[in-house]
Amino acid sequence: MKNSELSSPERAFQEALKLLAVRDYTTAKMREKLTRRGLDEAAIEEAVARLVNEGWLNDRSFAEHFAEIAVSGGRFFGPRLRLELRRRGVPAGLIDEVLGRIRHEHDEQVGLRGVMERRFPGFSFSVATDREKRRVIAFLQRRGFGLGTIMKVLKVDEIE
Repeated sequence: MKNSELSSPERAFQEALKLLAVRDYTTAKMREKLTRRGLDEAAIEEAVARLVNEGWLNDRSFAEHFAEIAVSGGRFFGPRLRLELRRRGVPAGLIDEVLGRIRHEHDEQVGLRGVMERRFPGFSFSVATDREKRRVIAFLQRRGFGLGTIMKVLKVDEIE
């Protein structure tokens, strides 16, 4: 049976499985992707419900996995991580829950030091020009680190 011969819900399910073979999605992003492929809303809802029931889609595991990788890799922290989770369709309540757990498991200062070691090895706040300082601080803020934490780490590391 060809794709065009499949019933609409089955076609939506098959399209979703193809998408999931490449990467994980939240239920909201999956609905969005299937809508862009021109599938009808009822078929999409049925396919998404089936994917959730069969364990293919799970917003909680997506959010936890994404947050863990983002924080441990130094890509996002704090408000930036919240924004990235929201962009990917994670519900607000779940974002709060996941970020609360992440804050308890990961120290922001340790994460910031890790990013500094990888991205700016040998950076010295006391020797850097104002332009270099602004560039480093702006980079760290875009990653989601708070200005207070940034300044504390950069200045404390100079003393040590």
